[in-house]
Amino acid sequence: MARVCQVTGKKPIVGNSVSHSNIKTKRRFLPNLQKKRFFYAEEDRWVTLKVSADAIRTINKNGLNTVIKQMRAEGAKI
Repeated sequence: MARVCQVTGKKPIVGNSVSHSNIKTKRRFLPNLQKKRFFYAEEDRWVTLKVSADAIRTINKNGLNTVIKQMRAEGAKI
């Protein structure tokens, strides 16, 4: 499974590791992904999502129902 957040769409980005002598080599910055279960009360079931820490805060703020409606409107299958 890809390292992509199901809610925000965050994925790895590329940058440089810079040594003390200022030599630059390519590296990847990975998103802070967590596999998390949420109870979706509207359908009376548990939903497992692969989300970033930022997405967990978004779900806490806006509510799981709102976030899932937006995801389904964008075409995600949950």
